[in-house]
Amino acid sequence: MAANKILEVVKYSYYYDQICAVRELSFYVNEGEVVTLIGSNGAGKTTTLQAISGLIRSGGRGEIKYMGKNIENLPPHKISGMGIAQCLEGRQVFSHLSVKENLQMGAFTKKKKKGIADDFEYVYNLFPRLKEREDQMAGTLSGGEQQMLAVGRALMQRPKILMMDEPSLGLAPIVINEIFQTIKKIKDDGMTILLVEQNSQAALTVADRGYIMETGVLRLEDTAENLLNNDIIKKSYLGIE
Repeated sequence: MAANKILEVVKYSYYYDQICAVRELSFYVNEGEVVTLIGSNGAGKTTTLQAISGLIRSGGRGEIKYMGKNIENLPPHKISGMGIAQCLEGRQVFSHLSVKENLQMGAFTKKKKKGIADDFEYVYNLFPRLKEREDQMAGTLSGGEQQMLAVGRALMQRPKILMMDEPSLGLAPIVINEIFQTIKKIKDDGMTILLVEQNSQAALTVADRGYIMETGVLRLEDTAENLLNNDIIKKSYLGIE
C-alpha cells in the first residue's frame, strides 16, 4: 500500500530581507511517521516550522502542501484549524494561567464537551504530573513540566500532525529522556510528528526518517537507522568518533 503524504514542502525558500534562511527546501512527512530535521543553530529548522504553520509568510517562495492542499498563503488560525499543531521553541506557555486553563486554550475551537473531556483524560494519562498540578499557575512549573504542558496543549487540538521545535531545549537529561519516551508513546498512538531537535541522537532514536540541514539547505536524507550508523553523521552531529 502506498504511503499517504500528510505534509509536503516543495522547493520552498524563505528570505529575511536579503538573507536567504531556507533555500529550495523539499521534503515530506507520511501519515503515522516521525520525521526529524537535524542541524545546528542557523540551519533553518525553526524557520521551516514557522513557515508551515503560517507564523511567517511574506518572505516565502515555493509550495507547502497539507493533505494535498496548498497552504503556503493561509493564515495561522486556518492552518491550525485544518489539523496542524506546533509546540514552539521555549515552550511558550501562558504563565499567568493555570495548567488546566492552558490545556483549555488548546481546545478553544472545539464545541463538543465530551470530546474535550476525552482529550483531558488522554493528556493527563500521558503526563500525570499535569493532573496533579492542574490548578497551579503554569509560570511556576519546572522547565520539564512546562514542556509537558506545551505538548499537552497542542494535543488538545487533536491535530493530524504535531510539529515540535526543540522539545529538549534547556532540560535536564532525565527529563529529556522522559520527553522522548512520551514522543514514542504519542507515535505508537498513531500521531504523525515533525520534530526539530539539536539532540540528534535522541531525535533519530524515535524517528523513522531524518533530514540533515546546513545553512538553510538539505544536505542528506535517509532512514533514521541509516543516519545513526553513518560515520560522517556520527562524527559531525552525534559527537561519536
